[in-house]
Amino acid sequence: MKITDIRIKHIDDGGRMRAAVSVVFDAAFAVHDIKIIEGQDKFFLAMPSKRLADGTYRDIVHPINQEMRSLLESSILEVYHNERSNTTEK
Repeated sequence: MKITDIRIKHIDDGGRMRAAVSVVFDAAFAVHDIKIIEGQDKFFLAMPSKRLADGTYRDIVHPINQEMRSLLESSILEVYHNERSNTTEK
């Protein structure tokens, strides 16, 4: 499975969420609303989730293994950082 497109919507609302991301796999399957969150020492991804009746959240879609999580995180964060640096250079 290959990532064939990454689209980033930058969010600048003063919170820790920095962007919402859509990822397309094999030009055939899309996942929307992956969040880029700025932690204390690094950026990380939060998978799309829904709120349950008891107030907790459950991921709707998520990587099953560390290899896929690492691929997704590194690919998304690379595009995010490239877009941010291109924006600040202008």
